[in-house]
Amino acid sequence: MTIRLYKAYTPGTRNRSVSGFEEIVRSNPQKKLTYGQHNKRGRNNRGVITSRHRGGGHKRLYRQIDFRRNKKNISGKITTIEYDPNRNANICLIHYEDGEKRYILHPRGIKIEGTVISSIDAPILVGNALPLSAV
Repeated sequence: MTIRLYKAYTPGTRNRSVSGFEEIVRSNPQKKLTYGQHNKRGRNNRGVITSRHRGGGHKRLYRQIDFRRNKKNISGKITTIEYDPNRNANICLIHYEDGEKRYILHPRGIKIEGTVISSIDAPILVGNALPLSAV
């Protein structure tokens, strides 16, 4: 993951940096793992604006991320690394051996075609998930 630095040609670009998007695969998100997100646009339950300057922005789909990693003893292969507009981390799509697909947060250092597993006796590698009692 590279970091792109800007030259200071205006005061706004001084000390500005963005991440490079080399490892991201340009693909459409999985339809079953996304849904529309309701934006409040700075309004309360009566529709009155209570937080100014909160409206607008681009329409975004929310990606369902598997934070629990509760598919035990089934290995999965990373197929894509994607950009997520709702967080400042990349996500990756995993195809499990039983045919299910899930998104997880992209562990830094793991590449496409890498494998991850979540179990008690999983090896301690990047992307694998173990319970705290086994660490």
